Parts: sequence; structure tokens; C-alpha cells
Amino acid sequence: MPAVIAPPAPFPHIPQHREGYQLAMPNSPAAAKIVRDFVGTLLRTGAHPGLADDARLCVSEVVSNVYCHTSSKLVRVEVTVGRDQVAIHVTDDGPGPLPEPPDRPEGEGGRGLLVVDGLATSWGSSMRQADARRTRTVWFVLTKAGRDAEADL
Repeated sequence: MPAVIAPPAPFPHIPQHREGYQLAMPNSPAAAKIVRDFVGTLLRTGAHPGLADDARLCVSEVVSNVYCHTSSKLVRVEVTVGRDQVAIHVTDDGPGPLPEPPDRPEGEGGRGLLVVDGLATSWGSSMRQADARRTRTVWFVLTKAGRDAEADL
């Protein structure tokens, strides 16, 4: 088993840069747990332990949606950890419309996106066509101050 190497803790006087992490896995019932644990470990051992629980919940909801609502073979996750925020992108190869939260929260399904909407500073989705491959991405950003940070802007 290869060793896991983490960057050293930054010194306060050296400007911090963003760190990027990627994970790709089969779209399976275990994918949400694998990604949840991956993101939790990254944030708890890094600069944002206070965001770990919200990030785990949000990424779990988004990856579960990929499993439940697409026929994509793979799920790809990109995590960008910055000084003040964490951005997570979940990409699948499924055709179909972009996800939207339900109009009525008491309805069937779609409540996972309401959870993301409630916890994330911002979130969205996009579709991309490259040659014959079409991808769909749901992304969200978490900050230390949460949604209140948006009101201060």
C-alpha cells in the first residue's frame, strides 16, 4: 500500500495557496460513503475542521443523487481547499436535465438539494459537452462564516 503524503502545515507568514484533490470512483451504492469519508478526512486534518460535517452532508447528498438519478458509470469529485473556503464539484456522465430543488419541500424527493442550499454559501450546476461526452456538475462552496458571509458582501 503506498504511503499517503500530506503537505506540511503552512507557516503564518507564508501566503497560503489553494490545494486541489480529486477522486473518481464507480457510481455504486458505496460511492456516497467513500466520498463522505474522503472529504471529511481532508477537512478534519487540514485547515477547515469546522466545515467537515457540513461538507460531508452536502457531498453525500449530491453523490447519492448521482447514484439514484443517473446511469453514469463514474462519479468524479474535485475538492478545492482555500484559506477561507472549500469548493466541491461532483461530476457525472449522465444525460438529462440539471438538478433543481423541489418547489415544495414537503413533496417526494429533492430534499437533498434543499440541505445543500441551506448549508452552502453558494451552489449551482452546469452541463458541458466535449466531443461525444456530456457531463453534468453540481458544485457548492462552504465558508467559515457560512451563508452569512454572502450578506456581508
